[in-house]
Amino acid sequence: MIDAACTWLVGLLGSNVDWKQVLLIGATPLFLLAFVVELAGARRRGHQASFQWKEIIANVALGSAYQIAEALAWLLVTGAIFSWVYQHRLFDIPVNGWTVLPIFIMVEFCYYWFHRSSHRVRWWWAAHVPHHSGETMNFTTAARQSVLNVFVGTFIFYLPPVALGVPPAVVMFMLAVDLVYQYFVHTDAIGKLPAWYEAVFDTPSNHRVHHGRNPQYIDKNYGGVLMIFDRMFGTYCPERKKVDYGIPRQIRSHDFLVLNLHEFVDMLRDVAAPGPLMQRLKHLWMPPDWQRPGHVPLHTWTVERSDTAEKSVAPAPPAASTGLPQSSRGSS
Repeated sequence: MIDAACTWLVGLLGSNVDWKQVLLIGATPLFLLAFVVELAGARRRGHQASFQWKEIIANVALGSAYQIAEALAWLLVTGAIFSWVYQHRLFDIPVNGWTVLPIFIMVEFCYYWFHRSSHRVRWWWAAHVPHHSGETMNFTTAARQSVLNVFVGTFIFYLPPVALGVPPAVVMFMLAVDLVYQYFVHTDAIGKLPAWYEAVFDTPSNHRVHHGRNPQYIDKNYGGVLMIFDRMFGTYCPERKKVDYGIPRQIRSHDFLVLNLHEFVDMLRDVAAPGPLMQRLKHLWMPPDWQRPGHVPLHTWTVERSDTAEKSVAPAPPAASTGLPQSSRGSS
């Protein structure tokens, strides 16, 4: 049956099938079932604060659009790029029982650097920020992704294994396994797991830290399945106090377009604001909280500073100076 399904997909989409999207879409019934179980358990315990329906609907809308955009991008552009790189590969890496685990660890290593870069480079943060702007944590938070992922070039992080000689289908499948696992770490329903497991693997506790805007939790625990690279590169932090979810400059909206575009629009407006060209361009690659000397970060939509953010934030210029609505809060 599986062979027949694969043959059908290849016949429909050609040999360059995006197995990441196939596996993620195929796992959707499992995701929905898990959410129903999570919600039922929360209601039984009287712990429903993590289930805000406006946010859940926004999560599902963002995730659905992301899936469609990723599939179309693969068919139109990304798949061809992966195929071209594979045609110029350095080696032929076999896929068998001896190589599956090393290949998965290689893909996890790529994911770590994709994820870390998506927090520390504003160009990529502009596409990743919707995932972190949710202020509750449940399984649907995992679906909270941005359509901008297909435009900002995050796929480049997964080209190195292909260049070395891992078939693109295998890289995408391994990435899908990584992402399916991550769905189940987006929850408040599971406490800490055994210490040895917490030390090696991503867990709900480890991932709650990653979604926290508490000062000690910012930019920690980037791993998808494993925590080994966080420990190697000094970005690991255990969960020690209650997590405050969201981003330091919280966007106040459930609007689909606002959630997708707010940081990208603000970044481009910062680049366009008067000043030396090289200083303006730094807004594209510096960290999200970087501020250009003499320039107040611009905000097109209302954001709210969290209690954990800096106390001294200069007021933004009045809306009339730009022709667009402004917030007096700091940068997200």
